Amino acid sequence: MENNNLSNEIDVRRNKIETLKNEGVIVYKAKFNRTVTIKEARDMLGQKVRIAGRMVFRRIMGKFGFMQLRDINSYIQVSVGRNEINEEDYDFYKKMIDLGDFVGVEGEVYTTQTGEITVKAEKVILLSKALRPLPEKFHGLTDIETKYRQRYLDLISNEQAREVFLTRSKIVSFIRNYLENNGFIEIETPIIQTNVSGASAKPFFTKHNALDLQCNLRIATETWLKEAIAGGFDRVFELGKDFRNEGMDATHLQEFTQVEWYASYWDYEDNIVFFQKFIRELLMHCIGKTEISYQGNIIDFGKEWEKIDYVAKMREILGFDFLSENDVNSFKNKVIESKLFSKSELEPYNSIRALIDFIYKRKIRENIVGPTILFNYPAVLKPLARRNDLDNRIVDAFQIVVCGAELVNAYSELVDPIQQRETLESQMKDKLGGDEEAMDLDEDFLLAMEHGMPPISGLGFGIDRFIMTIFDLPNIRDTVLFPIMR
Repeated sequence: MENNNLSNEIDVRRNKIETLKNEGVIVYKAKFNRTVTIKEARDMLGQKVRIAGRMVFRRIMGKFGFMQLRDINSYIQVSVGRNEINEEDYDFYKKMIDLGDFVGVEGEVYTTQTGEITVKAEKVILLSKALRPLPEKFHGLTDIETKYRQRYLDLISNEQAREVFLTRSKIVSFIRNYLENNGFIEIETPIIQTNVSGASAKPFFTKHNALDLQCNLRIATETWLKEAIAGGFDRVFELGKDFRNEGMDATHLQEFTQVEWYASYWDYEDNIVFFQKFIRELLMHCIGKTEISYQGNIIDFGKEWEKIDYVAKMREILGFDFLSENDVNSFKNKVIESKLFSKSELEPYNSIRALIDFIYKRKIRENIVGPTILFNYPAVLKPLARRNDLDNRIVDAFQIVVCGAELVNAYSELVDPIQQRETLESQMKDKLGGDEEAMDLDEDFLLAMEHGMPPISGLGFGIDRFIMTIFDLPNIRDTVLFPIMR
């Protein structure tokens, strides 16, 4: 029955369009001379304006009534009556304009007796006719399939959706301005690459036909940005898309947005200080406060952040010096003997790197509310990070975790070409052993490092997961305008 009603409504609108065209009316106008936006009109009491927007509500009471026009930023009420427009135009407005149509209005801004800012229409102009009606009972989160496939309907009907995506744009703009104001230069690196490098992740592969090359979509921008540092750039960043061909869940996207920045002569502790100041200023600028509510928890980025020594905490949990383990099967047996996990739970993990990461995620990360700084990581987890001067099994790295989700990955960069080659060769062994997330041996990157790099610290910050956190969204796809669907 619902499909029949929709089909009938489309037929009615199609007939209106045909009738108007036969009468010589231009149904889809080329332009409209708008003098102000809807938001600007709300501050122009007593002034005449020309505004435009989508009609999302209408109530007609004989020869008088109201409609509401909306755009992405605001809405405004419009009164339409026979005292202001002639009978023919009023009849056209009632019969030929429907909900969802784009309408232009000319009139004076006033306030009704109930205090509603309103435009008293002197002209109502059909600008573009909607063939399909807006869903009558569409309330954003109630229809997930429609929400993701037809995001424009979500934006029309859902106030939070509009706020999320307007704030997302504001955040991206703030990041660029903040970094540039602190001496960083934005550069662009390739998306189609010939090496899987810059992170531990499973890539998307593609074929470059012209060069007859097996390529992959980048999983990170790291190695290219560091090559730019080798070329003389002092501080660089890139804000863009990365791609990881991994499982889908509520906190992961296969195509996601992050910013990576790299600063010459910094270490990871400089980046900790810089990021804390950056995130507090970002929150104040974009949402007006440093305190948010997420999953029932109050998270205050303005207070002092907790710190956890990754290696020390893992030793405490495992009860042995896991950094001394060189054989993955021996490591698994010790974990099983400790009764932390069963044999079947550990079966999928074929390298020490993967095993450590699994234990960390289950025993440390998921218990963090945050914001928390985790530092002192096992070197095997971060092959591009600088080894600690006192213990080369540990790297000078940190992550920011909030409510069990990693928002930031950062470290002092490894710039020793000999040591870097050794770590990448070790990664290749893990890959041959079945670790699909291990990196390739990137000879171009090693060549750049052999020509010399200064001390560097870099940081990666995921935009989608951060937006998910500050708006307490149930799924990371709620942060993306057009997520991929089956």
